[in-house]
Amino acid sequence: MEINDIIQKAKQNDQIAFNMLLHTFWNDVYGFLIKRLHNENDAEDITIETFSKAFEKIKTFDENFKFKTWLITIAKNTHSDSLRKQKISLSNQTSAEDQDRLYWIMDEAPSAEDKLIKEQNLAELLKDIKKLKPHYQQVLNLRYFQELSYNEISKEIEAPVNNVKIKLLRAKKLLAEIILSKK
Repeated sequence: MEINDIIQKAKQNDQIAFNMLLHTFWNDVYGFLIKRLHNENDAEDITIETFSKAFEKIKTFDENFKFKTWLITIAKNTHSDSLRKQKISLSNQTSAEDQDRLYWIMDEAPSAEDKLIKEQNLAELLKDIKKLKPHYQQVLNLRYFQELSYNEISKEIEAPVNNVKIKLLRAKKLLAEIILSKK
């Protein structure tokens, strides 16, 4: 499937299309930010925020431009915004508007990663989860073991709901890679 076809499906709120875009362009955006920031954690956080913003605004994407360039521009602007916020010491809390906004990224259909994770026995799965970075462990624990909603997780970790969804997608992908590497 062509990238433009995937983008069109994402514009129609297709979760599989969002996953494909995330997996296809994650390394490009993360690589750009790691070169710019020289800090893995900050680069990862801004990459997550970049995809969150991109998915929120995907309907505004113009197909006359390259999607990767659009994402890199969002990443650059997100990094600039975070620097500006640090300089004026704003709090990192979400606004009431963000909390009240209706989020459209759906997580109803189990992904390939979800299916693979379910096949693992619990003890092995817990060992594999421990191999992830702590913030990925946390969102997986809150979502799948404590069974919190996205809004509840958002409040718990003090991050916008879209960021929670992107972190969960990324955590599931990394966990699936760990599981597959053992087979």
